[in-house]
Amino acid sequence: MADRVQPRQLALALPHGESLTRDNFMEGPANAAGLALIDSWPDWPNRIVSLVGPEGSGKTHLAAIWAERTGARSVAAHNLTAATVPAALATGAVVLENLNHSEFDERSLFHLINLAREEKAFVLMIARTPPTTYPVELSDLRSRLRAVPVVALLPPDDHLLRALIVKFCADRQLSVDESVVSFLSARIERSFVAARKIVELLDTEGLRRGRPVTRALASELLRNR
Repeated sequence: MADRVQPRQLALALPHGESLTRDNFMEGPANAAGLALIDSWPDWPNRIVSLVGPEGSGKTHLAAIWAERTGARSVAAHNLTAATVPAALATGAVVLENLNHSEFDERSLFHLINLAREEKAFVLMIARTPPTTYPVELSDLRSRLRAVPVVALLPPDDHLLRALIVKFCADRQLSVDESVVSFLSARIERSFVAARKIVELLDTEGLRRGRPVTRALASELLRNR
């Protein structure tokens, strides 16, 4: 009789909750300026501020903390139109999400900035790069954007990177020991995205293989990437 082939275990792509509260925000030198901005509201240097940083750097988390505190509405930049500007500012504060140099209507953004100034509303712009770097055609909008203070989030330092790995594991209810965290933090790219992706890979492969997440598994996965 031929040997029976053991079925391959499938890893189910279940959603993993991530709390976006102030208590659950991982603090470090990389995001200190952004956190200080949120905590200092309403004593901002300008009612319109741009929060910029690489993918996964905590912009959305900080915006969620600010929105909870201020009652701000959230609007995706590419969905903003002149007609929706008044509703966006109805609570006196708005988060303009995912502002990208090629994915917003210039006249609508100009209208938002002007109306916010008139109504003394607050606007938190979320972007990966400073809006002043965008190839804006409207000269008046370029002038408005140059006046917007920019607060930058930076790549994580060693301490924050380790803390992020631990947090992402906790979000997935994934048990790892200190040796795994140390091994990963010394070998992955120092970025928020890299930390999230390696934890996701460890979780997925651990489930698929029916193995605990160990340093040996981490080493194998990094070697084969």
